[in-house]
Amino acid sequence: MTNQTPPARPAASGNSSARGAYMPGLEGVVAAQTRLSHVDGQAGELLIAGFPVEALAGRAVFEEVVYLLWNDVLPTAAQLSAFRAELADQRGLPAAALGVLYAAAQEAAPMMDALRMAASTLGLGADRGADLRQSGVALLARLPTIVAAYWRLRQGRPPLSPRPDLGHAANYLYMLSGKAPSDERVRGLETYLNTVVDHGLSASTFTARVILSTGSDLVSAVVGAIGALKGPLHGGAPGPALDMVFEIGSAERAEAELRARLDRRERLMGFGHRVYRVRDPRADVLAAAAEQLFERDGDRALYDLARAVERTALALLAERYPDRELQTNVEFYTALLLHGLGLSSALFSPTFALSRAAGWIAHCLEQQRQNRIIRPQAEYVGSFGRAWAPLAARG
Repeated sequence: MTNQTPPARPAASGNSSARGAYMPGLEGVVAAQTRLSHVDGQAGELLIAGFPVEALAGRAVFEEVVYLLWNDVLPTAAQLSAFRAELADQRGLPAAALGVLYAAAQEAAPMMDALRMAASTLGLGADRGADLRQSGVALLARLPTIVAAYWRLRQGRPPLSPRPDLGHAANYLYMLSGKAPSDERVRGLETYLNTVVDHGLSASTFTARVILSTGSDLVSAVVGAIGALKGPLHGGAPGPALDMVFEIGSAERAEAELRARLDRRERLMGFGHRVYRVRDPRADVLAAAAEQLFERDGDRALYDLARAVERTALALLAERYPDRELQTNVEFYTALLLHGLGLSSALFSPTFALSRAAGWIAHCLEQQRQNRIIRPQAEYVGSFGRAWAPLAARG
């Protein structure tokens, strides 16, 4: 029998400083320069193209924010009108995408999988001479149509054709329900889409930039980003935060129920964030949007219950973990707001993708302007100097 114990790893060569230190998850590593968003987790600050998210999200229509990200300037009235018309003109789905959605519905595929599969067909029949921005318009316009069409197919109803007279957010709500949405619901969705449109170099955004940096096409970059976003550690599922509120049921039960969860060492959904060490600024924006929506077109009692659960949870987390900054994150009020808009929890992650796609495309445009293929190094931690042994000699 041949001794196959590998030789010891030799000492590292003197160029380790040139390679840089290994950082699990690339934490703290700067991999891109961007003008698109700035995240300060210590100060609880999020800027979207220079604007504080709280100043932009509740005022702008989504198309204004997309235009801002793609052009670095807010549009004039004429520019906004032209951009909205450009998007509306591209909303219809090609036959290939519809065919994939019908097939996925027969298999009861998850929403994010159906979005990923149908989005991958959008390169078929596309104008090969189109520039990246033109491709971005077509992609951004069609993704809501994909999600709404698939949702209706899963409910046993036929997809609806998009309405060119409606804006991006209003048209999405219409294609889901078949009813023209109220102004309050459109404003609520606009605020949500604006709030989550970009957030630094998140996993899905990094994925899109890596793919585009290789010289690949925009459809591939966006499909790859969707694949990253569907992971539960990223775009995952804000739904459990709302489920927790429903399970608690009343403000009087909140402390006992939450203490029991903490005693079982369960995570309180909607609290704590990898980046923010103070309250997530997006939570405040969405809390205000939810209050406005529920006051005018929803269940105000549910909003009040959610606020009571939040207050109790924050007090208990501070008591249980005094050395940790566990504050409300974007998931808590995302779930409440989207529920108030009439969306099922199965639509939460796909709706997130519809917003973040505008940010992915903006990052791809930025990457293209000064492209260098993204090719980090890996630190080898395996064996050195192993000797080959014939199959018969391996015991």
